[in-house]
Amino acid sequence: MISSTSTKMASTASVNQFPRIFHQSSKLIPNAASSPFSRINFPSLSTKPVANFSVRAVVSDDEWGPDPEEPAVAVLEKKAPEIDTLKKQLVDSFYGTQRGLSASAETRGEIVELISQLEAKNPTPAPTEALTLLNGKWILVYTSFSGLFPLLSRGAALSPVKVEEISQTIDSVSFTVQNSVVFAGPLATTSITTNAKFELRSPKRVQIKFEEGVIGTPQLTDSIELPENVEFLGQKIDLSPFKGLLTSVQDTASSLAKTISSQPPLKFSIPDRNSESWLLTTYLDDDLRISRGDGGSVFVLVKEGSPLLN
Repeated sequence: MISSTSTKMASTASVNQFPRIFHQSSKLIPNAASSPFSRINFPSLSTKPVANFSVRAVVSDDEWGPDPEEPAVAVLEKKAPEIDTLKKQLVDSFYGTQRGLSASAETRGEIVELISQLEAKNPTPAPTEALTLLNGKWILVYTSFSGLFPLLSRGAALSPVKVEEISQTIDSVSFTVQNSVVFAGPLATTSITTNAKFELRSPKRVQIKFEEGVIGTPQLTDSIELPENVEFLGQKIDLSPFKGLLTSVQDTASSLAKTISSQPPLKFSIPDRNSESWLLTTYLDDDLRISRGDGGSVFVLVKEGSPLLN
């Protein structure tokens, strides 16, 4: 899941071609030979790109209606570039798919079509030559990689352990990448990460060599919120008698959290047969990456902090 971002987004411009305003035609200027206009050379208007705007009339909010003596007002509104619209449509299509796990065939088809349209408009045709755009943390929002589905399914069932986040952090200076999966449970969170080095092999492709994996130290929750009451089968159950028990559990959890959090993370080696892979970046800008793996799988990632994650 690697790519590189060099923002070169160009606004779509519409071109209006204007005809000559005047010409020496006998149809427009009678007796053209003797007309004073015949001695004037009117230059043709050059074709110039104009910004992509739409015109909107301002509607009066006066309860008595608009004043007939007031002139009508038109407002120029800048349209969102087509590429931004496609990105928004793509991210919106992920809603309810659990990063691709539960996407229907129809939704997958829509996603594939939107991805193809964005790839055709890729503003960074050579991502590996724009490494600074790759820097930072990228959040996985969709994948067709079936190897991740067993992992994602943990967050789909009624399991108390959920996949909270899957991310990739890239450092283009040291040529390192860290893949991370964060798990969250009722009382703790933990993570599994893999550390790797990458090499540039083409304008779009990188070769990845995984070096080690790390199981993070669980971070226990030392505060448990218990509601005043819960509703079960139509009946409200008062939980206030359990407040004393909860205080005892909180004290135990806090003590345990301090003990476990002081332990170092557990590192493990990665077998050679699984240690190398390659990744092709087919779309890259300042907040969206689309990559394809060596098995043909698609990965869509959004830069941390991007409005696309909202």
